[in-house]
Amino acid sequence: MCDYLAELNKVQKESVLSTEGPALVIAGAGSGKTRVLTYRIAHLLKQGAHPSSILALTFTNKAAHEMKDRIAKIVGEKTARYLWMGTFHSIFSRILRTENEILGYPANFTIYDAADSKNLIKTIIKNFEFDDKIYKHGVVASRISMAKNNLITPTVYAQQTEIMLADKNMRMPAISEIYKEYAKRCFISGAMDFDDLLLKTNLLFRDNPEILKKYQNRFNYILVDEYQDTNFAQYLIIKKLAAIHNNICVVGDDAQSIYSFRGARIENILSFRNDYPDYKIFKLEQNYRSTKTIVNAANSIIANNKKQIQKTVFSEKSDGKLIKVISALTDNEEGFLVAQEIAQTQLSGHYKNSDYAILYRTNAQSRIFEEALRKRNISYKIYGGLSFYQRKEIKDLLAYFRMTVNPNDNEALKRIINFPARKIGNTTIAKLESISTNTEKSMWQVILELNENNTDEFNKGTILNVIAFAKLIIRFGELAQNNDAYDTATTIAKESGILKDLYNDKSPEGVSRYENIQELLNGIKEFSINAKEESLPEKLENYIEDVALLTDQDNEKEENKDKVTLMTIHSAKGLEFKNVFVVGLEKGLFPLNQSEKNHESIEEERRLFYVALTRACENVWLTFAKKRYRWGELVYCEYSCFIDELDKKYLDNDNFNTTKYKNNKNEFQYEQMYKRETSPSFITKDSQNILTKKLVNLNETAKNNQEFESDDPTKILPGMYVEHQRFGIGKVLKLEGDIPNLKATVFFQNTGTKQLLLKFAKLKIAK
Repeated sequence: MCDYLAELNKVQKESVLSTEGPALVIAGAGSGKTRVLTYRIAHLLKQGAHPSSILALTFTNKAAHEMKDRIAKIVGEKTARYLWMGTFHSIFSRILRTENEILGYPANFTIYDAADSKNLIKTIIKNFEFDDKIYKHGVVASRISMAKNNLITPTVYAQQTEIMLADKNMRMPAISEIYKEYAKRCFISGAMDFDDLLLKTNLLFRDNPEILKKYQNRFNYILVDEYQDTNFAQYLIIKKLAAIHNNICVVGDDAQSIYSFRGARIENILSFRNDYPDYKIFKLEQNYRSTKTIVNAANSIIANNKKQIQKTVFSEKSDGKLIKVISALTDNEEGFLVAQEIAQTQLSGHYKNSDYAILYRTNAQSRIFEEALRKRNISYKIYGGLSFYQRKEIKDLLAYFRMTVNPNDNEALKRIINFPARKIGNTTIAKLESISTNTEKSMWQVILELNENNTDEFNKGTILNVIAFAKLIIRFGELAQNNDAYDTATTIAKESGILKDLYNDKSPEGVSRYENIQELLNGIKEFSINAKEESLPEKLENYIEDVALLTDQDNEKEENKDKVTLMTIHSAKGLEFKNVFVVGLEKGLFPLNQSEKNHESIEEERRLFYVALTRACENVWLTFAKKRYRWGELVYCEYSCFIDELDKKYLDNDNFNTTKYKNNKNEFQYEQMYKRETSPSFITKDSQNILTKKLVNLNETAKNNQEFESDDPTKILPGMYVEHQRFGIGKVLKLEGDIPNLKATVFFQNTGTKQLLLKFAKLKIAK
């Protein structure tokens, strides 16, 4: 027996050895699904399967690379190299580039990212003279994406009464026209967006049975990771490809299906047994990540879902600590208490910053925690912020690369034709684009047809500048054919003028941008070296394709990794941390308002909470605020129904008692914390003398600082020292009422106790 099989538990081993026929592997959180997928492929290879007959589909390049590396250690790099393993988009892109002529696309077609797509949609909305306050490009992009993921082409879209009615009700009846124009302009530019990679593959297989049969025969074995996250388009391609050999193994967890907003369908995994009646099911139920308390608490939550494949996840680790529930008076206090817990447990548990994650339902919640962590000098990073490849200077240079590989790419051309500045203004660009649209030619083709006599549309100087730009791109194209990616990229960075432009900017931002370009070139050097070592194509077009297919997780670049991670729960899936804070657990926020009225939506929100809990290895904190700002209004909040659904024996009841909380809605922890220190009745003569002495010192400091800028009233809390422009420094004794009519009782050195309405008082927090 091979050594790798000895590392597996009984069920894992069974799922690895059962290689023939359809198999459904239900993998609970932390149960070692990646190991099963990896060893199943390795076992197939050991049994004599040819690597090019195995198709393995993942959702991130990172997952694919890690699996391929593990497989290579078992069967050797030469064998592993020929596996068809990668993300859905990278594999389907590979098929489309091979069969490009049938679709009428160039083999080196550009792949548009979300920003490229939205920019093109913005341009179309402007060209059509639609009101961009009604036709919001993000909403339009989402509707088009929804259509493509459901295999609805522009022609079919315009024929669907239900869809057209929905658009009309949204006051955007012309989305079908925008979709049609968007598809046309992408085709002219030789470009596909991410959704096209799925749509076009489906159309390729639908309209060309002989091509479908070629790939059906090629792939004897198909393996799919995170099957619960597949959408309709992905599901259909997989089903078609597996139709001949029927050797399909899907791995996933219905309890972690949380991406319906991206088109993912939980039905795909729930209905596997109907699609493949002779299937075998394997349930990986042992969690190797979390303590018993965390696993059992998560089980008690997910048990409330009706739509699921039954399983009992268990842990053989220690019981661990109970889950702490922390209630805060306000969202600001929630941030303060989370930062305090991190600081305290770091000392007691010897944890690093990177051992902590703060998970929230919406991105907007991060601000509170950022401020709280900054005040305590705790390093943090926001996961899912601006990725390295979305920074302006990086996108600019990548646009030059894209133009070099595919000059017909209109979006890339518009970005760089006058960057760095070469006296080609917006009017000229608009004219070129207009001619392109009217003639149904790419802007590049329009430029190639220009000559010095085309003075009807452009002046002679402009024509010469445009022609000079075209000659530069042609030169880059010739370079790209004869050199590797790194040499080509370095020349483009220099000769385009980008490096010089950034080098001359000596501001901190300019220096940072210049360093980012250097980092990009370093990455291309690494790509070229690795490609040579593995005998893979090392041209610029291959690098461009790699970059275009990167996912959010692949985009992560972090120099100092010892930071607290702040992220949405959706972004956290697939990750793990020793300590996890699940914050903002309030009705209307988590679960979201609209979810509570819909059975399917509340089940997905519950799965999201399950995912949040199971990211933790050792400790979990659940936090909520009793008051929170929403849309500029301070509202009272009730804690989430998910806290009630948790089995209470897994909660630390010393910190929170649901019964007591419900009976004492006006009794706030924060008020109790500060009661003795801040209540006027507790200010004795001695304590008043001490307070006065401190206020004298603070007033002296304030006199030396002439700048005065009032702080946000919601940040002012009992016990704080504040500065008033007329009364000087004072101490906040208590707060009464609600925002916007919150009233503060403040003790000032010279004028005694004052009652101030915070919205008019203009108080500054004393440092």
